[in-house]
Amino acid sequence: MKNTPEPQRDTTLIFHPYNIIMMLSIGSLTMIFLALTAAFMYSRIQNGAEMPDIELPFIFIVNTLILLGSSATMHWAKKCYLQDETENYQLALIYTMILSIIFMISQYFGWRELFTSEIFINSNLSASYLYAISILHFAHVIAGLPFLALFLYTARKRMKEPVSVLVYFSDPEKRLKLRLLTIYWHFLDALWIYLILFFFINSII
Repeated sequence: MKNTPEPQRDTTLIFHPYNIIMMLSIGSLTMIFLALTAAFMYSRIQNGAEMPDIELPFIFIVNTLILLGSSATMHWAKKCYLQDETENYQLALIYTMILSIIFMISQYFGWRELFTSEIFINSNLSASYLYAISILHFAHVIAGLPFLALFLYTARKRMKEPVSVLVYFSDPEKRLKLRLLTIYWHFLDALWIYLILFFFINSII
């Protein structure tokens, strides 16, 4: 038996505290990163000589594809949840975690490539901004992993019998939490794309 379509189920939870917290968090993070990129532009205008162009390592572009993949698998997890597809739901969560971990490992190698080129966080203002912004984004990817792990743990623990599966998939609060986690993952993806484009454009103008 399929669940009721999502829009009808989530309407009553639109003013749920979790919704409000997520929207405030995303709004705050957006303002922080916009402020950092605006500060970068201001500093570049004021201190052009101290802010040489930095060519982003190619692995930063690869990381964009990895994050897009994790965003897609997170969307798949939400879709499987709404369609009561137990095994695929768990599989989608596992893939999302794996891709997120691959992103973090890949990001480490991106920073290592910068080190190899003797570009350190204190080398110049451009490097300082690049490291600060990418590390801050990295920290928010890490912050999302415990929630993914909790969803996967709960799913594997409770999806063993037909009755427990039914209870799990019909829980409106759990459905809301999954929707918000999906939004958060899409936000991190969109934010990374914005940052990559921002630094790329600034390196060619």
